[in-house]
Amino acid sequence: MGLPIVNGKRGFTLIELLVVMTIIALLLTIAVPRYFGSIDRTKESVLHENLATLRESIDKYYSDTGKYPGSLDDLVKLKYLRKVPVDPVTDSAATWTIVPPDDTQKGGVFDVKSGAYGKARDGTTYGDW
Repeated sequence: MGLPIVNGKRGFTLIELLVVMTIIALLLTIAVPRYFGSIDRTKESVLHENLATLRESIDKYYSDTGKYPGSLDDLVKLKYLRKVPVDPVTDSAATWTIVPPDDTQKGGVFDVKSGAYGKARDGTTYGDW
């Protein structure tokens, strides 16, 4: 497709512009769903890693002290963690759901779960992880 000469100026025809815009739109309809799917996969992967890190730190705290931490901030104060990790689904470090131990004399944080609502790609709820 060449550039036609109109009034001494070269330019694209309307048909050529529409064809290019249609091709771009088709490429976007393929790329955009994959992009958002990859964001969800990434958030779920980071959530799994953050939960594993928190649980490992709780276990180390218990192993060292014989009791569970009173809060997640205790893990930071005693340098088991640099900071409380963010729940990537809620984008907050304050939404973790704390599971206390059966014996409250042993501390306050036995386990931690995500406070995010909704279901993961595998059909399980985030709070069950």
